Amino acid sequence: MINDEIRAKEVRLVGAEGEQIGIKPLREALQMAVDLNLDLVNVAPTAKPPVCRIMDYGKFRYEQQKKEKEARKNQKVVDVKEVWFRANIEEHDYQTKLRNVIKFLKDGDKVKCSVRFRGREITHADIGKKILDRVKEEVTEISSVERIPKLEGRSMIMILAPKSN
Repeated sequence: MINDEIRAKEVRLVGAEGEQIGIKPLREALQMAVDLNLDLVNVAPTAKPPVCRIMDYGKFRYEQQKKEKEARKNQKVVDVKEVWFRANIEEHDYQTKLRNVIKFLKDGDKVKCSVRFRGREITHADIGKKILDRVKEEVTEISSVERIPKLEGRSMIMILAPKSN
């Protein structure tokens, strides 16, 4: 709440440079803020009496938005990339998909490795487990297993996360 939105009779006042002014009636505090061509901002409304500060509210909001924007810029969004394998995958196809897994992990993304079973392939789930175990072994130095291979419906799924250096 700022200026006329404040509904307390008395406020503990903090000056523009952060100095303690003391407990003042609201009218007097508002007048001091107007004389300095600044705003009276309620910074602790639950305190008894509420704490108000004399400041340039527009400049304060601008600084807050800049800080939030900077914090968002420094965030790293971790995506989950998915790579599908087949139970009867050929060696060259396997190597191509493995290169993609390695590239995704080096980019800092998690990788969901899935083996999809079609038709009667589901009876040989151990083949899919061997494929996922082979992937796990080949990328063990750059990743850690977040979720071990597990059969879900017609797919066996394993999630790999990049190792934090």
